[in-house]
Amino acid sequence: MIKKGIILAGGKGTRMSPLTKAVNKQLLPIYDKPLIFYPLSILMLSKIKDILIIVNKGQLNQYKKILPNGKNLGIKITYLEQSKPRGLPDAFVIGEKFIGKDNVAMILGDNFFYSQNLSSLLLKNTKLKEGARVILHKVQNPELFGIAKINKNQKIIKIKEKPNKFLSDLAITGLYFFDNNVVKYSKKLKPSKRGEVEIVDLLNLYKSKNQLSADLIGRGGAWLDTGSMDDFYKTSAFVSAIENRQGLKIACLEEIALNNQWINKKHIKDAIKFYGNCDYSNYLSKL
Repeated sequence: MIKKGIILAGGKGTRMSPLTKAVNKQLLPIYDKPLIFYPLSILMLSKIKDILIIVNKGQLNQYKKILPNGKNLGIKITYLEQSKPRGLPDAFVIGEKFIGKDNVAMILGDNFFYSQNLSSLLLKNTKLKEGARVILHKVQNPELFGIAKINKNQKIIKIKEKPNKFLSDLAITGLYFFDNNVVKYSKKLKPSKRGEVEIVDLLNLYKSKNQLSADLIGRGGAWLDTGSMDDFYKTSAFVSAIENRQGLKIACLEEIALNNQWINKKHIKDAIKFYGNCDYSNYLSKL
């Protein structure tokens, strides 16, 4: 059972400058909440309570203003700083002490997921005992993504980054589940031509041992990558449409914690006081 999770919230966010000169990208709003709430909600829906957030050097205080230590959510949040981007697998090297002897999930801080059966999909994959598993999503333009080809047993047989020729239409999202070997394997990786260690190389290492499998977000589910300003607007519009139609909030951390029985109504009242007079507080008052 995976009980630890990492959110990689580093990166320079250069495509969203000058906004990201003032604030980390993961603290910018997706509709009514900071972006960081969305990947954090995914780990909480996975019943993961021990969470490491890796942030850019010098931006730690920005995060602690909104997510101090997790106690208000019944979870434990640890922060570590990354001096410069060195590739996704570097998260496991930075987080070696945090991971210890446990298996671990990782989600990228700018990824958004939505699906009717999301909770069951997440809980199924936290049961991973050995190997690695990636979450895939069907896309219309596979040449823009890292793509995986799978067999009938959902084992990954081939991975290609932004393929020129059609391989499959299943994109590798920013949500991964790994056994404890991930630390050892990440340390073995050599930087690519762009000077960073690559997640594809890490996944291929697991594939070479026949230990790389996949799960899929089904039809009707959504995976959105908020890598640009346009992506932010599109994701915000998606959240707005769902929330205003249903009257339910996506990635309401306090609601998830309450449903998981990690907090009680007193914590909800404290959260309302913390957030002040706003729509988010009004929603919390009805829980």
